[in-house]
Amino acid sequence: MRIGERNLLATLGRDVHARRDHVEAAGMKKVYYGMSGSDANETQIKIVWYYNNVKGRPQKKKIISRQRGYHGSGIVTGRLTGLPGFHQCFDLPVERVGHTVCPHWYRQAPAGMSEEQFVAYCVDELEKLIAREGADTIAAFIGEPVMGTGGILPPPKGYWAAIQPVLKKHDILLICDEVVCGFGRLGSKMGAQHYGIEPDLITVAKGLTSAYAPLLGVIVSERVWDVIDQASQELGAMGHGWTYSGHPICAAAALANLEILERESITRNAAETGAYLQQQLHTAFDAHPLVGEVRGEGMLAALEFMADKDGRVPFDAALKVGPRVSAAALQRGLIARAMPNGDILGFAPPLIASRADVDEIVQLAKAAVDDVAEQVLAQKASAAT
Repeated sequence: MRIGERNLLATLGRDVHARRDHVEAAGMKKVYYGMSGSDANETQIKIVWYYNNVKGRPQKKKIISRQRGYHGSGIVTGRLTGLPGFHQCFDLPVERVGHTVCPHWYRQAPAGMSEEQFVAYCVDELEKLIAREGADTIAAFIGEPVMGTGGILPPPKGYWAAIQPVLKKHDILLICDEVVCGFGRLGSKMGAQHYGIEPDLITVAKGLTSAYAPLLGVIVSERVWDVIDQASQELGAMGHGWTYSGHPICAAAALANLEILERESITRNAAETGAYLQQQLHTAFDAHPLVGEVRGEGMLAALEFMADKDGRVPFDAALKVGPRVSAAALQRGLIARAMPNGDILGFAPPLIASRADVDEIVQLAKAAVDDVAEQVLAQKASAAT
């Protein structure tokens, strides 16, 4: 297995906002390269299992993921993904992976529960899962700072600060999946920095090259690396690798991309324009009869459509409200994704987007949502007669 220090860590350590980078603070030490987020998280699992085997803990192998989390579409990574569509007809799930509650207050919180109480509920559910399985059998917890494919779900306030002490108490490694959030998407260098997460392992991918070339990075903390390094000296090289790991063309693209992100202050633009995006979406849609929730962080946002927003009652899936809004937006020249696991429209504008771009995005989205709302109301009226 080829793991080495690269300019990537130096880049992560320079914070354009003059704040201390949590990646640096967590003692992140080495980077291993591959091609995509899926094989990155397969690598993470192999590192975690290797780490516990050489520490003499062969029973400590289970991974906790979260319902609606997305971590890839391989065999183990497909199981880590907490979306049923990625399991169906693939002989998944597999053993050694369990899921805890999705931290989405609007849809997952029991009736009458405040956001603060819901965070406590998430912690309690995690503790119960650990107690059922046995802390001595659980190796790692994996999570996206903001859930992406699962519906663009920012965590409730205080979530990560409450979850991390539980993991530390039970000696459970934390894998921070930054494929979506890393390199400016949230308006911070990394999602870990944004939420004060101190991971043991970090997964990065598409943001590393802005998806112009396929490259992943598995960033390994000193705590984990030192164990692997010592074992390699005693047992020989760790038997893992991908054919195109650290491909020089992809690495060159990453270095060029990271240099542009720094030089043009793109992360800062994402923070400022992202705040404007969130504000404008709330202004346009908070009171809209079709929209149950407006949510997001930085340059990630979503609208969730509900039949009854106050009662949190979703539309009948057969109506395909989310896909219809997505299609109506595309007709107007706006590409917005119909997300799985609900009637959800997702937005991920370019990090270089301006306020004028945001105004156009919101205007086109509003026209699309209004169009589908008229159709839905007409269908209801027709059914009533």
